[in-house]
Amino acid sequence: MTATSIREIAAKNPQTFSVSVIMQQSPSASIWLDESWEAVGILATADGHQNGNQKVALIHQEGGVRRYLYPGFTLRLHEDECESYYHNLISPQPCCYVVANQDDQGRPEPFLVSLSFDEAHAYLEGDETVYAVPVPAELYRWTEAFVLARYVPRKRTKRKRADWKSAGQRPDDHEA
Repeated sequence: MTATSIREIAAKNPQTFSVSVIMQQSPSASIWLDESWEAVGILATADGHQNGNQKVALIHQEGGVRRYLYPGFTLRLHEDECESYYHNLISPQPCCYVVANQDDQGRPEPFLVSLSFDEAHAYLEGDETVYAVPVPAELYRWTEAFVLARYVPRKRTKRKRADWKSAGQRPDDHEA
């Protein structure tokens, strides 16, 4: 058995993942809404190629609950987001974030999948709908290799104030 470095493992990882989002439509418990929507999963393939069929498809129906597959997303990791990926991976429940717009009927239309909490939070502040779903194992391993090869967490330190008392002069003292 040969030992390989984390950089070698990261170099063998695909540059991108093609992902599809599984959205669930179910009857709403609210008297104001007929239906509620939520993202319930992510399907990932490492091929990096989008298939020709990019249409939303009904994949499961049971009673009033329907699940739809939204294909055609590409997940790519960025070095400047490594700290956000790191904190996502070490959290109790690592998540993929699905960002969606609402169409005219109030149905979500996913347009972005990210592993960065910071990116998802920026969309959330912009009044977009953001769903958190569990990270599939293959995306977790891919992200973990990427982060281990490129990121070293730094211990945060407090900034020290200047000691103006020992200098013998107060900052608001002025010579006349």
